[in-house]
Amino acid sequence: MKLTCAQFKKDFLSEIETLYSTSLSDTSTIGQFIALGQLVRRYNSQSWTRTAKFYRDHHQKQVYYFSIEFLPGRLLASNLLNLNLLTTVKKGLTELGLDFETISQAEPDPALGNGGLGRLAACYMDAMASLKIAGNGNGIRYRYGLFKQVFMDGYQVELPDDWLHHGNVWETRRDNKSCIVQFGGNVWLQPQSENMEDVLAVPYDVGIVGYHNDITNTLRLWSAELPPSATYSSQDQRDRISEITKVLYPDDSNSAGQQLRLRQEYFFSSAGVQSIVRDFCATHHGIKLLGKKVAIHINDTHPTLVIPEMMRLLMDEHHCSWEVAWTLTTQVMSYTNHTILQEALETWPIDMFKNLLPRIYQIIAEIDRRYREQQTPIFGKALVDQTAPLGNGQVRMAYLAVIGSHSVNGVAPLHTELLKTDVLRGLYQVYPERFNNKTNGIATRRWVQLANQPLAQLIDQTIGSDWRQPDLLQTLLPYQQDDHFLYQLGQVKLTNKQALAAYVQRTMGIKIRTDAIYDVQIKRLHAYKRQLLHVFEILREYFAIKDHPQQPVVPRVHIFGAKAAPSYHYAKAIIKLINVVADMVNQDPAIGDRLKIVFIPNYGVSIAELIIPAADVSEQISTASKEASGTSNMKLMVNGALSLATYDGANIDIMQAAGAENEYPFGLKVNEVYDYYHRGNYHAADFYDADPELKRLLDSLIDGTIPGIPTVGREIYDSLLRYNDEFFVLADYRAYVTQQQQISRDFQNQPTWQQRSLANIAASGHFAADLAVARYADDIWQVPHERLN
Repeated sequence: MKLTCAQFKKDFLSEIETLYSTSLSDTSTIGQFIALGQLVRRYNSQSWTRTAKFYRDHHQKQVYYFSIEFLPGRLLASNLLNLNLLTTVKKGLTELGLDFETISQAEPDPALGNGGLGRLAACYMDAMASLKIAGNGNGIRYRYGLFKQVFMDGYQVELPDDWLHHGNVWETRRDNKSCIVQFGGNVWLQPQSENMEDVLAVPYDVGIVGYHNDITNTLRLWSAELPPSATYSSQDQRDRISEITKVLYPDDSNSAGQQLRLRQEYFFSSAGVQSIVRDFCATHHGIKLLGKKVAIHINDTHPTLVIPEMMRLLMDEHHCSWEVAWTLTTQVMSYTNHTILQEALETWPIDMFKNLLPRIYQIIAEIDRRYREQQTPIFGKALVDQTAPLGNGQVRMAYLAVIGSHSVNGVAPLHTELLKTDVLRGLYQVYPERFNNKTNGIATRRWVQLANQPLAQLIDQTIGSDWRQPDLLQTLLPYQQDDHFLYQLGQVKLTNKQALAAYVQRTMGIKIRTDAIYDVQIKRLHAYKRQLLHVFEILREYFAIKDHPQQPVVPRVHIFGAKAAPSYHYAKAIIKLINVVADMVNQDPAIGDRLKIVFIPNYGVSIAELIIPAADVSEQISTASKEASGTSNMKLMVNGALSLATYDGANIDIMQAAGAENEYPFGLKVNEVYDYYHRGNYHAADFYDADPELKRLLDSLIDGTIPGIPTVGREIYDSLLRYNDEFFVLADYRAYVTQQQQISRDFQNQPTWQQRSLANIAASGHFAADLAVARYADDIWQVPHERLN
């Protein structure tokens, strides 16, 4: 889009006057953001309209990406970048006496996701628009989303995140596209139903702007409301409906919480599929073209109910036979698995499911019956019993997703292989042709051009701006021998460290050195991600300084960002431990500024954009075989951090792309982990007894060395020794420490360190979302796309 600075200033002042009937000097920062957001939407409105018309007129195949999480982050700078207006707007605001960064920070960070799953969905939406794929997102418009995390006495406390307090400037409510979603009631096979609970699903659409290409796709988020017909509703009914879209991942540790989660999943699955079929029928003649014109992608198990819901619509409302409906459904559906953990492969008690979704249960029961009938003669009763959608009193969502889709993919080669050989082994035997790998990718534009502008400017000055086509980043490799470039790369990192240090001092009152190693672990708090291993390294460093106060050390700042699920007691115990250790270390005058721990609360996209460009070390230390892929590893890589990593998920691919000599791999490999499982001969106490240093660390949890954790310390101590260390923390400790010590030595040789950092940046184009989405488009969705220029 072309826009002069003068025209922008005129438009912005007019927007201020229209919205607030006052002058610019009399507006608040949030008011300025809202006016700017409204103006940007207006600039983009014709593109959004043209895009929809183009797709409709050309009968373009539509991709619908269903995800219970979308984590877009702040959209102002991203939209301006993609519209090619960022420089103009920044200049215009400066001339008006305003600061773009200050206004941008007034934008709420949408609380629509927890971490990697939601951020991946947002990156893929950006990539689809930028590749001119007719891509649509389908999710939930959470009123509060994921909780706002604060620390009280070191413990995580969850508060509502009122991100919609000022509304959402980017969304458009579309009442005329609303749907009715039904729960409960009585259903007969004809089908007939009665006494259903109706919930109105109202869509709020957000434009997803493609990069410099006049394309705007749609992210549709559904809000649950009382139907207009329910005039005399009770407060209980109103509350039951409003809670459907109130928070992300409600506590499911009890039956009521499980039922609410299931209501959420069916709500947006049903509304989304109803909307898709309605729009398809408005522009096409004959439902049998559905498989050629629509692709529905199931991002993890949460939206799996799109499969029986599509069957319901095709049979009950469009009068298709079962055979026709099933053929169309499997043509349309594809499924990405994101987990190896059995507890994350969702299951629901049959009795609860049947009462809440009786018609959907009937359809799943028939899918189950036909699957058993068709596959038992071929594969035998035992395998079919293990893989059927219904079993052990549960509705098994991952199995339903595989059976009802034409494609099933993992998100890293190791993960996909483990799906075939372990997690979904039986279903791989039945449907080998459906399984494929699609390694995750990230939106490089956001994580470099926006989050790390000093790096983007340096790359532009060095190789020009064509590196936005991500595979061209590899043309940086020859500069590994350019001393001046390596010095500049180091200065970029210093600039980013200064920005993070200023934020930490301003918000947390902790002063951190900018010449220290910034050792970063940012991801959901879960035992398998092993933040605990990182804590032990901090304690090791702390004890080393206390024992030998005169010995020189390479200064370190250990940085955490993580939320624990509200009901995940053990993860919250680890948060308490980290915060207590941080207080102990940070306040110890004998330590000074040689070692600091910073646990930044309420980790999200905006905080990640501050931490990641400043990171020297990327901690990717999950137990081998447990992390499907990871995406923080890719974001840190493209910003020049070196990976301290296990042989897990996409860590392996990063080592291959950048060279293992440019990372710090350690620990058990998958076959060794599985050998322990098969032999049952892992004894955590053996490592504890054999390593005096490790023994001291564990003992410090319970002997009073670390103050204020008698209960938490004992719980963690027992989990490692009494309950035998489920995630092999003690087995990997010594190898981890060896690499940490090597990092301290290597960091002192900055030219060599920057060479290795550059190797990571240059290789990071392998993990661009544009390339990942292009592979989905070619291999799974069968939709055309353009390459970025």
